[in-house]
Amino acid sequence: MSTLRRSLLPIILLQLHTLSGGPAAAKVPAVIVFGDSTVDTGNNNYISTVIRSDFAPYGRDLRVGGGGGGQPTGRFSNGRLAVDFISEAFGLPPLVPAYLDPNADMSSLATGACFASAGAGYDNATSDLFSVLPLWKELDYFKEYAAKLRSFLGDDKAEETLSEALYIVSMGTNDFLENYYAVPSGRAAQYAAASEYAGYLLGVAEAFARALHALGARKLDLNGLPPMGCLPLERRAATGACTEEYNAAARGFNAGLRDLVARLDSAGADDGGLGGGARVVYGDVYGAVAEVLADPAAHGFEDVGAGCCGATGRFEMGYMCNAASPLTCADAGKYAFWDAIHPTEHLHRFIADRKMNTTLYEFL
Repeated sequence: MSTLRRSLLPIILLQLHTLSGGPAAAKVPAVIVFGDSTVDTGNNNYISTVIRSDFAPYGRDLRVGGGGGGQPTGRFSNGRLAVDFISEAFGLPPLVPAYLDPNADMSSLATGACFASAGAGYDNATSDLFSVLPLWKELDYFKEYAAKLRSFLGDDKAEETLSEALYIVSMGTNDFLENYYAVPSGRAAQYAAASEYAGYLLGVAEAFARALHALGARKLDLNGLPPMGCLPLERRAATGACTEEYNAAARGFNAGLRDLVARLDSAGADDGGLGGGARVVYGDVYGAVAEVLADPAAHGFEDVGAGCCGATGRFEMGYMCNAASPLTCADAGKYAFWDAIHPTEHLHRFIADRKMNTTLYEFL
């Protein structure tokens, strides 16, 4: 298939979905999501935590189906997230519902469910810092969801959905930035080097992938870390330069995750693979974001060093990014970051398109 056709494929799928007026039959009948704020579609709205974004101007550009002005949904962005675009590219609804949303019934959850929690990490100690859902709780909610899905669809249809669904896992940034580097008396005291801590996190990631497989998952997308030293909040205050130590930690973790994915994806259990027809792929978030940072104009961006929200875009996020924030930019599409940590809808779409044209392409 030509490069042009492959680059247009996600767009074509989106158009087919729109023209048909509903989800098309697809090899992926549902998108199931675990992780942190990069993929949380609103679960933190319904737990007691300060890590929230269910207020303006978050969501101000979230529009689907030709609707009017956007509204906050709990997504840490001005609009949709990469998982939403991925869902739509598979012919599924354009918004992945948060499992804890009381307005999300099984009819909507049958084609997608998000269990992610902003502020979470692979490490339970990270999630405890912010009183958000730890990874084991995300998994517990998935087990509850699977039981409800069987009651809603019947055992056979539910098992088919669970085995053919795409499972997206995206987390780890908080483990380093909010835990390892931020709490000297915590994991940093236990693990002398970031690479040692990465090894611990990768062990958790492997156990989680195997737990999902035991529960029926057969299509897993394990995502790496972004160049987290280039997030606006983590740039050097004096120069605006990226913090290379953090980027190096991300690259080290990603290298380990790639190795883990290769091992899990191998055919047989004897050599560490999941087996049973499972397919595991690596989501290269670092590469996609680094590409934008290296040449913003080539991808339609103007500012990659500060967030759109607030007067500086260097520290405003969460409650500091609010309707009263002065000088929030008029056009978030020109920015790579919405607040001091989180991507704009524009960057989320770019990441989703990159993934659909590479590692997720085989699932179409």
